[in-house]
Amino acid sequence: MGTITKRENGRYQVKVRRAGYPAQSMTFDSEKDAKRWLAEREGEISKGEFVDTKLARETTVGDLIDKYLLEVTPKKKGAEVEEIRLKALKRDKIAGFSVFNCTPAVVAAYRDRRLKSVSGSTVNRDMNLLHHVFEKGRKDWGVALAQNPVSGTSRPVNNPPRSRRLAAAEEVRLLAEASKARNPWLRPMVELALETGMRQGELRELLWPNVDLEERVAVLPWGSTKTNEMRGVPLSSRAVEILRALPSDRAGRVFPGLTKSAVAQAFNRLRKRAKVDDLHFHDTRHEATSRFIEKGFSTSEVMAITGHKTNSMMQRYTHLNAKKLAKKLG
Repeated sequence: MGTITKRENGRYQVKVRRAGYPAQSMTFDSEKDAKRWLAEREGEISKGEFVDTKLARETTVGDLIDKYLLEVTPKKKGAEVEEIRLKALKRDKIAGFSVFNCTPAVVAAYRDRRLKSVSGSTVNRDMNLLHHVFEKGRKDWGVALAQNPVSGTSRPVNNPPRSRRLAAAEEVRLLAEASKARNPWLRPMVELALETGMRQGELRELLWPNVDLEERVAVLPWGSTKTNEMRGVPLSSRAVEILRALPSDRAGRVFPGLTKSAVAQAFNRLRKRAKVDDLHFHDTRHEATSRFIEKGFSTSEVMAITGHKTNSMMQRYTHLNAKKLAKKLG
């Protein structure tokens, strides 16, 4: 069933053939390694545990990423950002390893390289994505592996969640500068984010047919939220004022033509003009959530408004709930 042949260059070529199984071959520098590999393959076949690793040996991690970029990423809501992250992965030397040789040690080395320039949370997001790339290869594309190498790699500690609050003076400067921005949608989007706690993507995808200004509610349909679940967002009187003032025929998107990158760039320029340090657009969601709690809404009510899924996500607001309870105690 198996043969070992010494070649002219002094290396040993092993071939394994059995009816019903694909032919396997490998070349080794030593006869000892060749015999061990042959015994392992024959044992796997005899026990019915044989896995054909030919494709995993011939496919690089970069090849797998290319296939993922072509077939999986375009179907995702966050395709734009994911494409950037995957292309960054392709530029790392991990992409040159064959899938078969991409061991947990190789992934750990990638992790350590990334940690020199980005946070633990960012590295974990990259590793989650790489894990899914390998899973697609294993489960759907026939790239056989005994285990996902990312699963066998320890993870860095995530950064503590951001708790940036927007001071009153900062908000005044931010909105004043937003009024001067070339992009007419910037100020109303920032204000609406502070009033509703909606994510940037939810605001960009918000449709006029799903906004009821009389009933004061905006409906985020299935597939438009981060969790892909429908959510109704109550609108404050100020939020209704903002929406009524928008120039629109009340059809299509409330904020037409805005991409994630366009909003990020515009907000970054705005932050610098307003001299507001260390503020991300997503911090408006934290600010809005904090204000809801300070107004006396219960945790469950706030979760219904903002779409937070678990109580653990609300832990950063524990001190605000404590203040609210202290007032009730008198």
